Amino acid sequence: MEKKPAMLLILYATQTGNALDAAERIGRDAERRGCAASVSSIDDFDASSLPHRDTVIFVVSTTGQGDTPDSMKLFWKYLLQRNIAKNWLEGVHYAVFGLGDSGYQKYNFVAKKLDRRISDLGATAIVERGLGDDQHPSGYEGALDPWMSSLWIMLYQINPKFFPNGPDFVISDTTLIDRPKFQITYLETDKVDLQSSSATGLDCVQMQTGRARSMSPGKVSHIKNIPDCFLKMIKNQPLSRTGCGKDVRHFELEFVSACALPSVQTIQYGVGDVLEVLPDQDPSAVDAFLQRCNLNPESLIIHIALSRNVDIFSSLTVTYSTGNVVHPIGIESHHRDAEGNDSKVPIKLKTFVELTMDIASASPRRYFFEARMLPVLIVVVLPQACAILLSYTDNPFLIQVMSVFATAEHEKERLQYFASPEGRDDLYQYNQKERRTVLEVLEDFPSVQMPFEWLVQLVPPLKTRAFSISSSPSAHPNQVHLTVNVVSWTTPFKRKRTGLCSTWLAGLDPQDGVCIPAWFRKGSLPPPPASIPLVLVGPGTGCAPFRGFVEERAAQDLSGAAAPIMLFFGCRNEENDFLYKDFWLSHAQNAGPLSIARGGGFFVAFSRDQPQKVYVQHKMREQSERVWDLILEGASIYVAGSSTKMPSDVMSALEEIISKEAGVSRETAVLQLRRLEKEGRYHVEAWS
Repeated sequence: MEKKPAMLLILYATQTGNALDAAERIGRDAERRGCAASVSSIDDFDASSLPHRDTVIFVVSTTGQGDTPDSMKLFWKYLLQRNIAKNWLEGVHYAVFGLGDSGYQKYNFVAKKLDRRISDLGATAIVERGLGDDQHPSGYEGALDPWMSSLWIMLYQINPKFFPNGPDFVISDTTLIDRPKFQITYLETDKVDLQSSSATGLDCVQMQTGRARSMSPGKVSHIKNIPDCFLKMIKNQPLSRTGCGKDVRHFELEFVSACALPSVQTIQYGVGDVLEVLPDQDPSAVDAFLQRCNLNPESLIIHIALSRNVDIFSSLTVTYSTGNVVHPIGIESHHRDAEGNDSKVPIKLKTFVELTMDIASASPRRYFFEARMLPVLIVVVLPQACAILLSYTDNPFLIQVMSVFATAEHEKERLQYFASPEGRDDLYQYNQKERRTVLEVLEDFPSVQMPFEWLVQLVPPLKTRAFSISSSPSAHPNQVHLTVNVVSWTTPFKRKRTGLCSTWLAGLDPQDGVCIPAWFRKGSLPPPPASIPLVLVGPGTGCAPFRGFVEERAAQDLSGAAAPIMLFFGCRNEENDFLYKDFWLSHAQNAGPLSIARGGGFFVAFSRDQPQKVYVQHKMREQSERVWDLILEGASIYVAGSSTKMPSDVMSALEEIISKEAGVSRETAVLQLRRLEKEGRYHVEAWS
């Protein structure tokens, strides 16, 4: 009997989904070369079992200012344990590919530190770590392609069992079977007793949200399917002057209902926390997508993910039966998922699309255009269950996922070019740079008609959007406030784009009482004790979390004088975008938390109100002595805002302040600032 190849384990850590895409691409390329591969999120992997793995590929992204993705935090904490022996990973072979942006100060920091730590623990690198750069003309794929080529060559040299026919061999079109990951069961609407029929109002919305997102293959690991609660907007207030070139809003959201714990009747969060919101999609865009793809919006579906650990060399689809429904092997038969959603309850196809598939905001994955194998579908009717089950045979034929469905020859040729190495850069310009949506791409190729099971696999998932909370629960019980820049931009080809979630929120009328699915999570800014002085730097919407800090400190003053706050805020013009002007000034007077009399202060940089631009770092240098005095008093430093140059400019200013006021060299000042970081007295939350 022919030996099967070794299984290649690929672990990814992603915040936005790019590392998942890259990991799946590595897995697909391995399988095409005859190497079985398993792709898993790093938070689904038991870190203690790492020494028992022969070969592991890590694909990790860097977020913010060198932060690990949420899904990687526990794994990384485990690796940093002091009691782990230096030879703990001896005999393990590994490779690391990182995704980052060279415009950030800590470019691919997570990949670099993971590579060092794995190596320090005794593992052997297969190839030098690869570093994908968003600034490259082809994005991270500009580095991924050559890195994979080297990986396969070196992996073959280490263990030929991974590639029984060599690393350059590609499984023939008539042999390779690439099974879709998902089984879809359609139920006849007139013969199904829907659970949702007895649920009304908010209960129905909650059930549908949890059910749809529990079925979605594109879930972000740190987000639960069921929202923590539903909120409604009670205030939608512009903070910037109309016509100034930007639209910044203050939103006040009020608690409606808790989902996970219905007995809870209040919002529970802390200052510095983050609110994640699931946005509604434009109904007209959803309808256009359904019509374009010839989908019946009233169809009822049950969608169950397949295990990735499927033997791609098997020529049979092996199934086992439980009752009247047939499941592929690798699917657990169960009635409820981990969050209590009834896995047998169907949901309307339109609702599934609305809640899980980003059809009019995100750009399609490159996988949308890649060369793939499509199995022939067999439709099996199960009368007793009133269901249609999609199963698969072993008669594949080579396609490019879109091009195989294209009936127009010129469309087919263009899609094949995009999928080729020669067309990679043009595809990047067409797709990612222009931020074309799935709907737009499908409309650009009108002859393409894709089955729904492929759309489910290929369309990017609808993700929650994260916002720093700009309120304190002490000041606003049962409310959460957000400070949101309504995103809009122009693409290289002068196409107008807007942010899905910010635009949706800005368009909500508080009188309509729309229920907003929301999740709370900890951010990068831990709440400080009342006794700790603070130096806060938050230009633009970076001031959002610090509004909550100031409110909390003012509430703490009622129980006794809390430590002072020094806040540096920046904007373009005093008349256009001086966010929360009255709020800051009121707390800077009458011995408030920001008052100079208390040892604090409020300092504003208006970058465009004079010929020479002035930023927050300039104001910090002007207050050099005050900043240093607070640091000596044990102050913690918090920085929030744009992730481009601001965080590094602020750090540079602090290095200058320490060097000047302490009378030490710049090198010593750098070391002192690093010590503040290690002591938990320097925090950064940045976003692009």
